[in-house]
Amino acid sequence: MKGLALAALALVLSATSAFAQAAGQPAGQAPARPAQPAQTTPRPATPTPAPAPATPAPAAPAQAVPPQAPFPAGAKAGFVNLQAIAQMTSEGKAAAAKVNALAQKKQTEGADKAKALQANQAKLQTSGTVMSDTARAQLEKEIERQTVEGQRFEQDAQAELNELQQELQQQFQAKLLPILVDLSKEKGLQVLFSAGDAGVIWIEPGIDLTMEAVKRMDSAPAKPAAK
Repeated sequence: MKGLALAALALVLSATSAFAQAAGQPAGQAPARPAQPAQTTPRPATPTPAPAPATPAPAAPAQAVPPQAPFPAGAKAGFVNLQAIAQMTSEGKAAAAKVNALAQKKQTEGADKAKALQANQAKLQTSGTVMSDTARAQLEKEIERQTVEGQRFEQDAQAELNELQQELQQQFQAKLLPILVDLSKEKGLQVLFSAGDAGVIWIEPGIDLTMEAVKRMDSAPAKPAAK
């Protein structure tokens, strides 16, 4: 049981962490500069609009789990559906909600930064030819600063989301593993498999202990938050 990896929770939480290009232009793209061809009317180059902030993917729907069938007498192996446990327990739902809330917050902030960058790009495009050299250079410098800031914001936001996911997965695992160990011992099991990772084609319904694990986890006393 010590080697049990709760990858299912990662699937539940990572659904809200698509944050690529949430703010600013793609990495490495320089700000637009107005062209200055000789003996022609100067025309600014068309800047590449900043991409819209990524919309978080909806959380995967909870898998339907059939009612618990009687556990077969003498059975020495059992199964649990970790993804269903993560999706159906109060702990898993709360974790997914926390990640989603942070992703929404960061995407809103990223959208504001992208709008400010787009406004300056539009200003350079429409007014760059009538600006003084000093004013145009200042605007180009500001666009470059906003682009770099947007890229850094995206990286920092993704790192913050990843850190929160890892923290919540560790908390989830710390609570679920003892429950699964106790459940296995009570049933007299020699092995407990993860149904999603074991390549299962068919199992006796009675050895599916998913719903029993969900009930036990939801009824387990909450641990005080670490100070």
